[in-house]
Order: sequence, then structure tokens, then C-alpha cells
Amino acid sequence: MRLIKMNYFKTQSMRLYEHKMKQTTQCYLERGSQYLMLHRTKKENDENHDKWIGVGGKFEEGESPEDCMRREVLEETGFNVTAWRYCGIVTFVHNIWPAEQMHIFVCTDWTGEQIDCNEGDLEWIDKQRLLKLPSWEGDKVFLRLIDEHRSFFSLKLTYENDTLKEAVLDGKSL
Repeated sequence: MRLIKMNYFKTQSMRLYEHKMKQTTQCYLERGSQYLMLHRTKKENDENHDKWIGVGGKFEEGESPEDCMRREVLEETGFNVTAWRYCGIVTFVHNIWPAEQMHIFVCTDWTGEQIDCNEGDLEWIDKQRLLKLPSWEGDKVFLRLIDEHRSFFSLKLTYENDTLKEAVLDGKSL
């Protein structure tokens, strides 16, 4: 009987783990009419390969969204973030990649010197030009929300392969 209970709890625990969403951050360092963008070209098997994205990455154990964002920005850019705005949460549902919740930030002040990033090339990009560069279609949706200085938002983006199939903002389809 004890073995059956242990197996039941182990199975339940594994189910909870299987449904756990990946937690990440994405930060857009803003300088006037430009964002510091990362052109993802250096990692193998990268779901973001050849796309232009903000800087960020996965949570480490015990990190808050702010902790993760600050650490990732420092690791990828060399900048120590001193002022930021927490803009919203984007939930990604994809037919190939695992589900993900991304915490979105805009940074307006930092210290330090820019370094080379081992995941791609960093470049200051004009916001208008950014919309023409290769990126996820859903990124254009939340970049618009950021630029509108919309209050905190919740955005769900559903993808099939590289195609955005649905966008839901604060519970309402766009």
C-alpha cells in the first residue's frame, strides 16, 4: 500500500512539473527613439535564431522577475540597470516550443560599459526600423503596447510554427 501511495504522489508531482511554464524576462533598454536589440545569431537550436529581440532569459531558482531581468541584462550587455518599468506579462503558447510566461520590462537608465554578447549581436535600433526587421509577429504587438505606455498588460500569443494564430490582450481577442 505504501508503494502505491508513493507512486501516486510521484506521478502527481511529475504531472505538475510537466505543466509548469517556463518563466523568462525580456528587457528593452531605451535610449531616445532607439532600443538596444539582440540579433540572435550565435546559439545552436535557438527558437529565436536570426530574430531581433530584447535582452533577457530564464529565471534562476528563487529569482523575482526584477532579479532575473537585472541579472540577464548585466550578463548579456554589461549594463547594470538602475531605472525600469515593469510593463506586463506575455504568455506564449506554441505547437513546437514549451509554453512560456515572459515578464516585459523597459529600462531607461543604467551604468557600465557595453560588452559583446555570446548569444548574438547587440545593436541600437530605431523603433520604427525595428518593425521591419525579422522578429516574432507577437513582439510587434507588445512593442506597440510598450510604446503607448499602456498600463500593465497581460497578453497571450498563440503560435503555430512561426505564424501568430491568436492574440488575446487582457482577456479579449485582438
